[in-house]
Amino acid sequence: MSQPFARYLHPFDVAHHPALEPEVKRAILASWASDRHAVENQPAMRQPPELKGPVCVDDVFAALRSLDGPDSQPTLQ
Repeated sequence: MSQPFARYLHPFDVAHHPALEPEVKRAILASWASDRHAVENQPAMRQPPELKGPVCVDDVFAALRSLDGPDSQPTLQ
């Protein structure tokens, strides 16, 4: 991917970007969720090189889920 990601400050910046295709958004966010970007001694945080600061992995997962729309949320039974 040759997209300059430094402009994204948060996972939802990627999820809400109007010019990115959904599969590109998923690829970016999945990369950010990867354990290779885990912050040492802070397993719930990710520090992708494209971002200026760490983000919570829960925010990355929430942004990924938002791409599926509100009707795709799992139901508890």
